Amino acid sequence: MKIGLGCDHAGYEGPPPYYKPCIKQHLQNRGLEVIDFGTFSSAPVDYPDVAKSLCEAIGRGEIERGVLLCGTGIGMSISANKFPWIRAAVCTTPFMTILSRTHNDSNVLCLGRRILTLEECLHIINIWLDTPFSGEERHCRRIEKNRRLLGGKEC
Repeated sequence: MKIGLGCDHAGYEGPPPYYKPCIKQHLQNRGLEVIDFGTFSSAPVDYPDVAKSLCEAIGRGEIERGVLLCGTGIGMSISANKFPWIRAAVCTTPFMTILSRTHNDSNVLCLGRRILTLEECLHIINIWLDTPFSGEERHCRRIEKNRRLLGGKEC
């Protein structure tokens, strides 16, 4: 699977280890091809720009899913969910992560550097990658309804 990874400057906030490089290595260790959408330092950047690049790549079919990291995950999720083909979820617990996949078929995971430890982020990523969408009719119906409300293309 090709997966996108992006962050704002929070991904490189101290103290080390810096979250984004560790997450990238973790994804690669799982055998995933990681497409990196930046940023690459602690210099301030605007999270909407990073989210836009990653989400547009999903829309073009260049990657299947994405992980976005900012201070809380909230800013990235707000930006990502502007795209009708994106179902971005901020997850802070394993249970939220499971439901984001089984019920919502989330294709973008948003994490908070200032909210979660690195170990919690890696654990949540593993759950998110390993949990399939249930495919239940009620969840498919709701996802499709949301897509239509946003005027988006079918995924």
